[in-house]
Amino acid sequence: MALIGGIEAGGTKFVCAVSTGPDDLRAEVRFPTTTPAETIGRAVQFFRAQEERWGPLTAVGIAAFGPLDPEPASPTYGFITTTPKPGWANVDFVGGMQQAFPVPIGFDTDVNGAALAEWRWGAAQGLDTFIYLTVGTGIGGGAMVNGRLLHGLIHPEMGHIGLAHDWLKDPYAGRCPYHGDCLEGMAAGPAIGERWGVSAAELPPDHPAWELEADYLAQALRAFICILSPQRIIMGGGVMEQPQLFPLLRHKTQTYLNGYVQHPAILTEIAQYIVPPGLGNRAGVLGAIALGQQALTTVNREP
Repeated sequence: MALIGGIEAGGTKFVCAVSTGPDDLRAEVRFPTTTPAETIGRAVQFFRAQEERWGPLTAVGIAAFGPLDPEPASPTYGFITTTPKPGWANVDFVGGMQQAFPVPIGFDTDVNGAALAEWRWGAAQGLDTFIYLTVGTGIGGGAMVNGRLLHGLIHPEMGHIGLAHDWLKDPYAGRCPYHGDCLEGMAAGPAIGERWGVSAAELPPDHPAWELEADYLAQALRAFICILSPQRIIMGGGVMEQPQLFPLLRHKTQTYLNGYVQHPAILTEIAQYIVPPGLGNRAGVLGAIALGQQALTTVNREP
């Protein structure tokens, strides 16, 4: 079995693991995302220590925060590009790892990676068009369309769509440094904390924050449903761990669609349509493993 190194590179923390698949996680480590040199250096040290124990890695997968450049033909392929994360803009992530490990490297957004893992092993098995949306420190969306991860010009940035912002109901201006009151600016975990003065995890289930949160997320889901017509929407991230949020979100999504999309998945089976990750909080790191496996498969298929 091919031994894969996986990096779930988040804006707050890195999760690194070595594995041959979802049921064979050999080792895992988590550490804060600090400077690129220090953080990538810690990942390299972890993988080298694991190679001494388990043998050489055959591929590495990187599922990273963005924006990033996932196009192999681009001169900045493998770079983190215009991220607001201090010190991380224009960092050659893949290049740094490739110097340490001359093996195939898969590189994509953290949410595309999680989508790939959910398709292989989780809540999207058997589907060919679906969305994975994470709501945590930021908001990002990955999509598979007709059996392929969606890229296009760069990659989806679902967290930065506009919202109908009722300033009387919610005078909070939003915290996105690029767009102010976009979806991420209004509904990510830090926005909840700034608006209400405590973290999302500290808010009680009946707090008005959750009705507002569900409203913003449902606006986004209406747009995504109308544009991509996904067969399922998987909602991950720390904010979505609030059990009261899913019922609110499902109801509000139906309300915003207002009967326009006539399909049982929306009308009567919404609880099986908007769902948590089948892989739970392992979706991200298993996404990195899946990207490494994909990179290895691609290389092996080349003539």
